[in-house]
Amino acid sequence: MTRTNRRPVAPADQAVIAQGLIAGAKEMGAKLIRSAYSPIVREASDCAAALLDRHGNVVAQAELIPMQLGSIGATFKPCAELFPPETLAEGDFYINNDPFHGGQHLPDIFLFSPIFFDGTLVGFSATVAHHLDLGGGAPGLNPHATDVHQEGLIIPPSKYNHAHDWSGGPLERLIRANIRVPDQTIGDFNAQFAANFMGIERVKALCEKFGVETVEAAMAELLDYSERRMRHAIAEAPDGVYTGEDWMDDDGVGDEPLPVRATVKIDGDSVAVDFTGTCDQVTMNLNCPFASTIATALSVVKSVLTSPDIPFNEGSLRPVSINAPYGSILNPKPPAPVRARLTASYRAYNAVMKALAKAVPDQVIATGFDTTESVCLSHFGPDGYRISLEIFGGGYGASPVRDGCDAVDSPMSNCGNVPVESMDLDYDFFRIVAYTLRPDSGGDGKYRGGMGLCRHYEILKDGVTFATYSDRFRLAADGLFGGKPGGSAVTHLKRGYELLELPSKGSFALQKGDILMIQTGGGGGYGDPAERAPERIDHDIAQAFVSAEAAE
Repeated sequence: MTRTNRRPVAPADQAVIAQGLIAGAKEMGAKLIRSAYSPIVREASDCAAALLDRHGNVVAQAELIPMQLGSIGATFKPCAELFPPETLAEGDFYINNDPFHGGQHLPDIFLFSPIFFDGTLVGFSATVAHHLDLGGGAPGLNPHATDVHQEGLIIPPSKYNHAHDWSGGPLERLIRANIRVPDQTIGDFNAQFAANFMGIERVKALCEKFGVETVEAAMAELLDYSERRMRHAIAEAPDGVYTGEDWMDDDGVGDEPLPVRATVKIDGDSVAVDFTGTCDQVTMNLNCPFASTIATALSVVKSVLTSPDIPFNEGSLRPVSINAPYGSILNPKPPAPVRARLTASYRAYNAVMKALAKAVPDQVIATGFDTTESVCLSHFGPDGYRISLEIFGGGYGASPVRDGCDAVDSPMSNCGNVPVESMDLDYDFFRIVAYTLRPDSGGDGKYRGGMGLCRHYEILKDGVTFATYSDRFRLAADGLFGGKPGGSAVTHLKRGYELLELPSKGSFALQKGDILMIQTGGGGGYGDPAERAPERIDHDIAQAFVSAEAAE
């Protein structure tokens, strides 16, 4: 609950400090993206940044990747337990990517840098970036991994010093020796450090102006503010117990769907989300570490029940409790592989959304494609490995007032588009020959589901490997309240006159001249299609979003 045993901060000072912290976190995110080396961070913005108080509570964050920062406290805590914050010195930092000790999946590496002012620990600046390669059994990603050790280098919760251990020091040399694209990966690490250093300076400037005690009090008040706003918004929803479920296509080995079930209890100003009934963990990489499950459930509750202007910080989590059975796909036991954890995470997202649809039907959206379709192309040549990794989404589900967004990354990932021009500059073993919206892929409804996308690659050299994980190839996104399902995803490989259909998960050897054809799925519609306004139908046909036959 709200904390009151602290010195009050003048309202004007509170507003200035709070906005300064939020602006500092956003500036850190911009610095990280501008400084990055790999397209996955530089162009797709697969990264996040935040400012924490001295206890490790997220106070402010850049609005980038909800999955990476929704549970950053769970990533910070194991580091602080092993190396208490009061033992840190200038230049120290925490690092963690261990999925079973607060991390998510191995490519997401978290760095926490302490912020000192006149010798006093004030807080931490933190960044996370999706690194292009961390070793493991295959370049970029290993869809055939059966344990986490095959997925790359595990960095347990640790403390190092930037001057002693980085910049040519032992930690940098260790990481460089275990990765296939060291220039890009180490470059992205340096971008994280640069962003952290910027966050340190922004907080120190606030301390210089207002004093450490006032800044600390303002941080605490910002957390309490988010908690108060969250509780007030939750209290406006009807009390009750609501259930929802969704399914993954398969586990990458068999063809049995995998259920994810959620029970959501709204009780006054608090919410409890329980994933009991969800399937057990699997042998392939679809398992979702509990830190990711926390981020998912919290993001749905906040987006559906509350206002977007409430700062997304640790205070937002206080009214929400989350449980997933240990050993389930949403809280796996080690050493389960977890690289594709967003696949299970999104079904948790869908299950909670469907449950809340029974409580607040006018505040939810229909199921979207809601799948991270990872496309990794790698090639080994005279100059070593080249790895391209892109994260695709598809169509959002429609809402009670508008059509779903077309061809965008799904909500928990929120990555940007990697421009074709950037790919042409960075890679010489393929080129993009088509990039379009996918007509007729959005589910019909009073409001139409968003469309998926098509992206076609011409392979220019032999010896290229395509690795992927995706979903919704068989079980399409559901419509809501009479809306129709979206279109399923499909991947084709055109080789000469032959057209091959590839599964949603696996790796495949490509040849020069192949055309790899990625088509992602659409979102579900909302409401009865017979109620769709004629002018909207005419617009869809005129823009080639919907064919005349489908409209009829």
